[in-house]
Amino acid sequence: MKPVLQLALDFVDLDRALKVAREAGDSVDWIEAGTPLIKSEGLEAVRKLRVAFPNKTVVADMKVMDAGRVEVESAAKAGADVVCVLAAACDSTIKESVAAARDYGVRIMVDLIGLKNPVKRASQVSKFGVDYVSLHTPIDDQMQAKTPFERLGEVVESVSVPVAAAGGLNSETVVDALTRGASILVVGGAITKAENPGEAARKISKAIKGKVKVATKLFKRSTDVKTIFQNVSCANISDACHHEGDLEGLIAVSYGKMVGKAFTVRTMPGDWAKSVEAIDEAVEGDVIVVDACGVGPAIWGELATESALQRKISGVVINGAVRDTGEIAKLKLPVYARLVTPTCGEPKGLGEMRIPIKVSGVIVNPRDWIVGDEDGVVVVPQDKAVEIANRAQDILEKENRMRAEIREGSSLGKVANLKKWEKKS
Repeated sequence: MKPVLQLALDFVDLDRALKVAREAGDSVDWIEAGTPLIKSEGLEAVRKLRVAFPNKTVVADMKVMDAGRVEVESAAKAGADVVCVLAAACDSTIKESVAAARDYGVRIMVDLIGLKNPVKRASQVSKFGVDYVSLHTPIDDQMQAKTPFERLGEVVESVSVPVAAAGGLNSETVVDALTRGASILVVGGAITKAENPGEAARKISKAIKGKVKVATKLFKRSTDVKTIFQNVSCANISDACHHEGDLEGLIAVSYGKMVGKAFTVRTMPGDWAKSVEAIDEAVEGDVIVVDACGVGPAIWGELATESALQRKISGVVINGAVRDTGEIAKLKLPVYARLVTPTCGEPKGLGEMRIPIKVSGVIVNPRDWIVGDEDGVVVVPQDKAVEIANRAQDILEKENRMRAEIREGSSLGKVANLKKWEKKS
């Protein structure tokens, strides 16, 4: 089968979906009404796509789990050419879907999403007369940097029908999917969240036709947490954390982008010994986070900042007081504090390092990720860092697309379709 580029329209708003589809349409082969779009807009989404693209293959990602004949029939009558059924459905549902598809002249794609043994199930369902199988990495797994590639080759070898690959494909990874035997390349966000969907679709189509990767900075999911945090904002991270983890009430004495793992310190009010000792104990790239009970006198100043710069510390967060703020600002090391005072404390040597502390009501554990910018500071637990980083980048990508639509003459209220989604009394 000649490689096919399938555009997945996983919107909840039909007008936005159609806009992207029209911009990208010349470069894609199949156009999919994604599950969120069908759940939001019903089969009217399929009808509108059929009218807008009479010569394209229209895919209805119904994710059929039961009542196979009813759902396949309804999608076919709405104008779908391909209807997606879940491989997790019982055999009778898949077989009934295939029978209905034959009656109505459509094709069936079976989606292996969420299965522990997709290879075995692919082999089983391919014998039921389905037209395609799809190895699909769920969005929530993508945020863990998982891809559809690990078992793609095995699935291709296990069936005699074309195989689709879906889940985080972009202008680089479509080539990986092709080399592992995929015939249908399902691309969503790399087109639908692009500032220019038409150009994005052309790049991906070019990559497929030439089997040569086209570099992209976005639309990737990876375990390189530091690089992602450097590229996204604290606002993006806060959204990805469901608005948790921000350290409220801190003053940005000096700010720039601050990304690093926490080197934690607890000390008594005004006792600056441990915070200064931490400079020598921390490793390059760390962020020193000190809990000094949120009060003065100052435990940090210009000389400590000079020392931290020499040790290549990424930044400092003080739940307490700092001084020498004018000099610190000139040094440009990110420093955030609870308050500012000219009065310095004394080095008494009380306190501990590398222990859990609490700042602004948030627990900060050693080696948690600390990110700061003009908006403030957020804490990301180390065990959730990969997921939160990838979700933050996903949010950035969505905002890029929304910004482009606003600049084209829309508004935030219209793009978000606020009136439609207001809670009805």
